[in-house]
Amino acid sequence: MSTRSDSAPAGAPGPGRLPSRLVQLYAGLALYGASSALLVEAGLGLEPWNVLHQGLAELTGLTIGVVSIVVGAAVLLLWIPLRQRPGLGTVSNVFVVGLAMDGTLALVPDVRSLALRIPLLVAGVVLNGVATGLYISARFGPGPRDGLMTGLNRRTGRSVRLVRTVLEVAVVATGFALGGTVGVGTVLYAVAIGPLAQLFLRVFAARPAPVVSAVVAPGQPERAILPG
Repeated sequence: MSTRSDSAPAGAPGPGRLPSRLVQLYAGLALYGASSALLVEAGLGLEPWNVLHQGLAELTGLTIGVVSIVVGAAVLLLWIPLRQRPGLGTVSNVFVVGLAMDGTLALVPDVRSLALRIPLLVAGVVLNGVATGLYISARFGPGPRDGLMTGLNRRTGRSVRLVRTVLEVAVVATGFALGGTVGVGTVLYAVAIGPLAQLFLRVFAARPAPVVSAVVAPGQPERAILPG
């Protein structure tokens, strides 16, 4: 039977679960990038940060995946004054999501018919929820954008809801001004991603090994901050 020290960080993967949780992490990040690419192909509206990424891609001529990597790295630098500590999942998020997005866009043919774009949009949102459940429940650290949100919450004393709203309104407005796509897909994503992510967090949650102690009871599971 495996044991976990009471002093180990909350959510740290036990040695027996590490390989499967690594697979879960990278499968989730790759699927997140692929699902975002489906939303790009649908052309009916993107999730907030990808509105910004698409707008910057239009401005710079870079691919949206490369822009996602550059923005993710820049956001990660903002963690330094906020005294946030990245994990393996944080750094992996920066690169894997962008690469998976560009790879999927290169493979998926252009779709022009609305009859095909609507199912593509729905598939992208649902798969994004699946991906969110996978990589968050692996518990290797938040994504750079989620860490920015929680860091600002801690340093300013403002609520997570307020910080998230201000950040996402700012990135959507900037991205839209630069040519990013805002539409029914943006609204559908905002409404659906919370319930979907919560559902798949329950499905994929990796339950920690029980703590062997006659005195200390196992702690409560960590709360996850759902990305938007």
